[in-house]
Parts: sequence; structure tokens; C-alpha cells
Amino acid sequence: MNGSEVASAPAAIDAGEHVLDESGHFHVTDAPIDLGHYTIEAWLGFAFFWLLALNVFYQFFTRYVLNDSAAWTEEIARYLLICMVFVGVAAAVRTSRHIHVDFLYRLVPRGAGRLLSTLVDVVKVVFFAFATVLTWQMMEKMANYKMTIIDLPMNIVYGVCMFGFACACLRSIQVAFLNWRRGYSALERPDKADEIAA
Repeated sequence: MNGSEVASAPAAIDAGEHVLDESGHFHVTDAPIDLGHYTIEAWLGFAFFWLLALNVFYQFFTRYVLNDSAAWTEEIARYLLICMVFVGVAAAVRTSRHIHVDFLYRLVPRGAGRLLSTLVDVVKVVFFAFATVLTWQMMEKMANYKMTIIDLPMNIVYGVCMFGFACACLRSIQVAFLNWRRGYSALERPDKADEIAA
């Protein structure tokens, strides 16, 4: 790097945002934190995550520190993981964060892409509605089943799964309506995915 390049580097920095004042102190202001866009299912998924983390820590502590492992932690960890995933599904549906392939939409005409995207929205709603009904039917048939180690009904776990499916169905309807009103979805316009998720 020669002298002229070194001299031009501060000029490039000065052209941007100033983070140092005249005395050389560093000044940065954080963006305001907005938690308002998180929904009830996102907060529940977050709560299940931390319950799972505490459960696993307790399991680790009793096994390796006390040398007397708590037997119930293994089963509860499985159930908490299931609950976290099924409730988290609804949060991911609302922000269109599920894995999807948008390459096909670059190859087909815009009208065909819009039709295909609408079909995907309808299939998502039908799938989550059907999964909700199936979970309810399974809960009715397994009403007398108990957890293996803890004497609690298994329908607690299945009820959380059904809640997740029902929320995902409602969020799918919401996303489908917004996609229809906007005129495109994240499948058709992946460049706008961040704006759609906001």
C-alpha cells in the first residue's frame, strides 16, 4: 500500500457515518428494540426452548456432578423438544421461513407463478387444518395413555402439538390473504422475503 492509498483511506471513512467525535471518543447508538412483532406462538416456542435448556442442564448436573442421574429428565426433554418444534412451526409459517424452492418461479411466466404460489398457499392451509383434525382424533383415542415415567396424560404433549398445528393453520390463512392482497409471495419474489417476513 503506497502513501496515497493510506491518505485516501480516512477520507473514505469520513464520507460515511461518523462514529468518532472530535476528541476521538466512540459514539454509536443502538437501534430501538421492538419485540412487538413476536406472536404468542413465538413466545411459547421460546419458553419451551428455555425449559428444555434448564431440563438438560439439570440432567447434566445430576448425572455428572451428583453422579445420580434423574431418570425423568430424558423423557421430559423429548416432550419439550416436540412442543418447541410444533409451536415453532406456527411462528415460522407467519414469517414464511420454511424451506421452499423458488427456482421454478424464475422459469415460468408471471401469471403461472402467481397461480402456483396461490395453490401452495391453499395446500398449506389444508395441510395444517387436516393435521389439526388428525391430532384431535388421536387425542380422543389415546385419552387413557400416560407418560412412561411421570404419571401425566400424554394428551398434554399432543394438545400442544394440536395447538401448534391450529396456529399454523391460522397463520397460513393470514399469509395467504396477505400474499393475495400484495400480489406476490416470497416464492415469487425471494428478493422481498425480508419485507414479507416483517
